Amino acid sequence: MHDRYDTSTLPEDQYEEGSNFKVLRNLLGIKHPDDMGIAETAALWRVQEQLIGEVVVGHSFTERDIQTIHRQWLGGIYPWAGVYRQVNMSKGNFQFAMAHAIPALMAEFERTQLRVYTPCVFNDADAVTDALAEVHVELMLIHPFREGNGRLGRLLATLMALQAGLPLLDFGELDSLREEYFAAVREGLDRNYVPMKQLFEIVIDSSL
Repeated sequence: MHDRYDTSTLPEDQYEEGSNFKVLRNLLGIKHPDDMGIAETAALWRVQEQLIGEVVVGHSFTERDIQTIHRQWLGGIYPWAGVYRQVNMSKGNFQFAMAHAIPALMAEFERTQLRVYTPCVFNDADAVTDALAEVHVELMLIHPFREGNGRLGRLLATLMALQAGLPLLDFGELDSLREEYFAAVREGLDRNYVPMKQLFEIVIDSSL
């Protein structure tokens, strides 16, 4: 009997043959996670360099911008880049937004966060960290794509920081604060953005 909830036939839920279910099916035929990590990172650096050169201080980011950036980054690797995921995702016991709700949630994200906090041009540093924290947390809770959400969120934060007159953000300090970071994302369920704001303060301090 056909299971209408089965996602195994969706392109984004297919794995590369010979990868032991560790690498999603991709346009490059990559089978090893380390090789995929190298490919994704190289593509990210390329698109980041491009976007940094194009960032406009007065630009208000949109839902379509988020999709376009994701496609620019991963479009040469995954055929579904820039397309909202159709599979549900979780990390540990934490469930991200249900796939069917993503289009509506991203439209709300544009109205409630992107239009309010971008362009990220505020009079004081506190307002900038408020903006970075809320935008990042809400995007992470939605987790709109099958792959690359965290790195996409960091790239968006970097572009917003540049609008605010800050240097490129260095997220290296967060490598040792992974549990605190995931806890800060979870706090966003109650619209508590203070923990993420504190982490962004650390990131900005280490970037100056």
